[in-house]
Amino acid sequence: MNSRSPSSSGLLPLPFPGTPSSSWRFYRARLSAFMRDPNTSVLVAFWLFGLVNNILYVLLLTAAQDLVGPSIPKALVLLADVMPSFLTKLVAPYFIHLVPYSIRILVFVALSSGGMLLVALTPNTQSVGVKMVGVIIASISSGGGELSFLGLTHYYGVNSLAAWGSGTGAAGLVGAGLYVLMTDWLGMSVKNSLLVSALMPGVMLLSFFVILPRERIKQQTGTTGYEPLPGLDRDDSPESEREIDASAASAALLSEPGPSSVTAYHNNHPGDKSASFWVNLRRAKSLFWPYMLPLLLVYVAEYTINQGVAPTLLFPLEQSPFNEYRSFYPFYGFLYQLGVFISRSSTPWFRIHHLYFPSLLQVGNLVLLTLHALLNFIPSVYLVFVVIFWEGLLGGAVYVNTFAEIMDNVPVEDREFSLGATSVSDSGGICIAGFIGMAMEVWLCDWQVQRGRDYCRRVEVS
Repeated sequence: MNSRSPSSSGLLPLPFPGTPSSSWRFYRARLSAFMRDPNTSVLVAFWLFGLVNNILYVLLLTAAQDLVGPSIPKALVLLADVMPSFLTKLVAPYFIHLVPYSIRILVFVALSSGGMLLVALTPNTQSVGVKMVGVIIASISSGGGELSFLGLTHYYGVNSLAAWGSGTGAAGLVGAGLYVLMTDWLGMSVKNSLLVSALMPGVMLLSFFVILPRERIKQQTGTTGYEPLPGLDRDDSPESEREIDASAASAALLSEPGPSSVTAYHNNHPGDKSASFWVNLRRAKSLFWPYMLPLLLVYVAEYTINQGVAPTLLFPLEQSPFNEYRSFYPFYGFLYQLGVFISRSSTPWFRIHHLYFPSLLQVGNLVLLTLHALLNFIPSVYLVFVVIFWEGLLGGAVYVNTFAEIMDNVPVEDREFSLGATSVSDSGGICIAGFIGMAMEVWLCDWQVQRGRDYCRRVEVS
């Protein structure tokens, strides 16, 4: 008979109900100890980074009809929401490393909240252009935040990247759902809903200054370049680089950088005290074919679907679960975001190493849905629901696996820059899709009306 006590067997004793140890104080203490665990704190912080950095982007797109009215293409809000982010991610990687992360966070919060306040407080009688200025300000913050937080995963390992990806996926569901909840279910005005949203960036302050274990971040005082993590002793041969196993790489990513590694790097790289523009440009060129192009392709395809094709994927109401034609588009958006959330959270269990395959499948989705908008051959809206959900799965998978592949394959001294620089592809793809979508929606709707399917003209904004 085994007479070992629970403590000697390695098991935690469970408190009996009614005893002092079963009190709320006991469980609160255990929860507090769990949250103080550095690994838990990293996951929570990066999940919140992904959520908050992306939620305003989604919320503004959801509110597009209310911001510009039914007569102006929704793609205008998309472009105002993406172009500044794209330009920020195109330029900032070459100098943003000079700014400490703590300062960046303060700037991002100020820009995000300020932009949302400008949008919310601009009267309907004012020009739409004023609201778009607010959208642009928030977009700059989102672009800078994305490349910064992706660069920050360099110091916290692949689990932080998975948490970031899951947070960005959740932002789609939360952002779209929250706006519908506030305006439709709670009856709040558009202005008050946007004012509430302006408070959300403050969560970044909590995540960075309270939750995140910041001792893992390098001290940037006196170091201005992108530098390697300590703990990976490797020679310069490609063979040795490939021989680093995953556990060693993960341990090195989670280790705390120290002054000795910084000094050693500069001793081995004399004259490289600051990141050279031309060196970084060569780094960016090496990223284009394996990482940037497949990410660009998938975003061009999916946002052309979302902004240019989806508004015309309408069926007779009696053949659908909806009571009005305006309900199709937001539900397509919800299904897309659901797929994105699931796939962006999948890297701990499922990895995609060949990025072009899902990117080309996404292009296939664009071709399929465009042909249906023209020829009307898909018999049921429920099949379109499946395709839209599949679209979200593919888009989220390519996004998070692109950065996971960089974490695995790019040398450590180039990794932080590479994570930030590659993020330009998603914004670039969305910008291209925005211009395509503005023309495509009008063309497809006119085509359908000329052939007796005038559903796209029956959409009434509530």
